[in-house]
Amino acid sequence: MGKSLYKKVFERHSAGVLPSGQHQLFIGMHLLHEVTSPQAFAMLREQGLKVAYPERTFATVDHIIPTTVDARKRPLADPVAEEMLSHIERNAKEFGFRFFSPENGEQGVIHVVAPEEGLTQPGMTLACGDSHTATHGAFGCLAFGIGTSQVADVLATGTLAMSELKVRKIVFEGKVPKGVTAKDLALTYIHRLGVNGGVGYAYEFAGPAVDAMTMEERMTLCNLAIEGGARCGYVNPDETTYAFLKDKPYAPKGADWDEAVEYWSSMASDPDAEYDDVVTIDCSKLSPVVTWGITPAQSVGVDETLPEVESFAEADRMVVGEAYEYMSFKPGQKIEGTPVEVVFIGSCTNGRLGDLRAAAEIVKGKRVAPGVRALAVPGSQKVQKAAEAEGLDKVFADAGFEWRQAGCSMCLAMNPDKLSGRQICASTSNRNFKGRQGSPTGRTLLVSPIMAAAAALAGKIVDVRTML
Repeated sequence: MGKSLYKKVFERHSAGVLPSGQHQLFIGMHLLHEVTSPQAFAMLREQGLKVAYPERTFATVDHIIPTTVDARKRPLADPVAEEMLSHIERNAKEFGFRFFSPENGEQGVIHVVAPEEGLTQPGMTLACGDSHTATHGAFGCLAFGIGTSQVADVLATGTLAMSELKVRKIVFEGKVPKGVTAKDLALTYIHRLGVNGGVGYAYEFAGPAVDAMTMEERMTLCNLAIEGGARCGYVNPDETTYAFLKDKPYAPKGADWDEAVEYWSSMASDPDAEYDDVVTIDCSKLSPVVTWGITPAQSVGVDETLPEVESFAEADRMVVGEAYEYMSFKPGQKIEGTPVEVVFIGSCTNGRLGDLRAAAEIVKGKRVAPGVRALAVPGSQKVQKAAEAEGLDKVFADAGFEWRQAGCSMCLAMNPDKLSGRQICASTSNRNFKGRQGSPTGRTLLVSPIMAAAAALAGKIVDVRTML
């Protein structure tokens, strides 16, 4: 019986079994940002420890950094944000790891920066103190989001205590309809399997629809694995993967490249690999998806009505009722036509160049609806530079969008970009939790970049397929 990529990579990186029964897993790449790392470095200092593998450790600033030019001047206006930024700069110098700084034009959301630098590669293990580290699984690696104490563990030892996961293969079959994107496929598997469906699992994404995706689309698909309860999600590496990595700054060069591709290919799941579960989704029947509740699983197709509370399992009805009350929605109403006051295009889910291009195609030559505040936020300074070279910044600005600097922005609002009061936001980010976008009563509708662009123009949720 063959092995899955998960099994191959896990076994290759296991340094042994601990008394707890967990494996001591070697972590080949460690990514850091400013929010979850200061406490970890304080732990190292208290114990007189060094970073075990500084050459495998990389950092940037993303969560707290403002996204307007004036607000990025140092010191930052928010003293807490300035302190966090100062800490990551100091720690990089003291412990000897690479920091991708705003001053050098390298900064961005960590899950955008690492792939564009060629750091994320097939067959590796990767960890970061951030929930959406699963993004990197798009390259055929095992990528884990970890907590602050675990960040300290990886810094000090280069290893992580982990139990082996089960593997669920999710196969996307059928032709993907026009207007349906990787974001819609991601929200679909979360809706089908639930926010706890992946607990104890790694998700392997496969099938013709995944094979046809760009690397950016695969990153979106994997990014949301954590929202479905999975510990990680991945796509097997192929020629699309290798073409993306070729000539990236940290990608292997020359003879090392050929050797790397050979190794990467060997890590892909075997044709006869054994899985603990297999789920099939027919893409041909999907429509653009919109969340209506307070978890990413609470979603419907844009052409559907909101479900009755009684249609859910009894154990879920309390949360469903809570969602309806918080969002001020009612069962049976249409999601299409819901007015929006804010539109956010960006985040580690949908802030890449392809996302901005797709949204720009929708808004080009048109205007944002009166009363709507719309933000377009590149995922990194390199994405921003590339977008501006194509004139995308002008397309967005001419349409009435605010074209911003790179950062997490309104995804989680640990910076000045926040919702106010009961505003409803059509967002390309990854979480629609209560208060997620900065206002304790703000409401978030998760959508794809093209659906967000369409909502900005209409001032309400509309079916983007009517604009294609």
